[in-house]
Amino acid sequence: MKRILSLKELAERTVGLASGHRACAGCSFPSIIRMVLGSSDYPVVVSNATGCLEVVSTIYPYSAWPCSWIHVAFENAAAVISGVEAAYKALKRRGEIKEDKKIVFIAIGGDGGTYDIGLQALSGALERGHNFLYVLYDNQAYMNTGIQRSSATPFGASTTTSPAGKSSFGKIQDRKEIIEIVAAHKIPYVAQASISHWGDLIRKLRKAYEIEGPKFISIIAPCVIGWGYKEDETVEIARLAVETCFWPLYEIEEGVYRVNYKPKEKLPVKTFLLKQERFSHLIGRDDLIEEIQKKVDEKWEKLLRLDGLKVF
Repeated sequence: MKRILSLKELAERTVGLASGHRACAGCSFPSIIRMVLGSSDYPVVVSNATGCLEVVSTIYPYSAWPCSWIHVAFENAAAVISGVEAAYKALKRRGEIKEDKKIVFIAIGGDGGTYDIGLQALSGALERGHNFLYVLYDNQAYMNTGIQRSSATPFGASTTTSPAGKSSFGKIQDRKEIIEIVAAHKIPYVAQASISHWGDLIRKLRKAYEIEGPKFISIIAPCVIGWGYKEDETVEIARLAVETCFWPLYEIEEGVYRVNYKPKEKLPVKTFLLKQERFSHLIGRDDLIEEIQKKVDEKWEKLLRLDGLKVF
């Protein structure tokens, strides 16, 4: 296991998303990408699905990416990085790349390109066993095309296609359990992380880069516009997601569940919900807040029961 980098060491590394991109003020994914790229000790190749990140970081003729980077459609980030990784292996067999040269392959997608449109390509790449890391930045809606609901959108959230109003309280379905779906492929490493707990995130990234085979890390990505909060509250919102256990930090390594962080005092989920406009219509709807709290509690208790158990 490689040593965890400090934030100073991470900042001093030259590999990271360059300044000058056009992400919204307070957006979370520039920090996520800096940690993803800066945590690698090896050259990286990125396959990036269409989405907010791709749109704001590569407005022609400019690019904020200081590494090999491929823009792909919503549905095929995992398929494209699979092909690149296969080509890398072929070039090694031919002796055109030195045997001891290591390159890290990363596919990056938002929730739309992962939970929904890109799920088939992701599943195929995991099943074939390609050696790559898939990074999901989960902002829980199709943000750059109009804040439409996705299957990552939480129960009760208001979006433009699941609007809260007189006849609706927002999205009526639960979020898809993407971690459990990915884990069902029995890959070596699956994890859930948050920028608010950066040491845990960097540790997971550096561990993933040393593991052979498919890896998957889902990172919560608060969105100022879609979630509705002040620009300087991004990290605080991510922290509240963890402290309320709405977004537990855990990993599944070689089939073994490990809960990485257990809050000393688990905060009620409404402290996370009511900081955001997407849930502001729940004020006065104690029945719905209690229902969300029940869902959070059930998932947390399930994780605690699984902690330390080998499931495959």
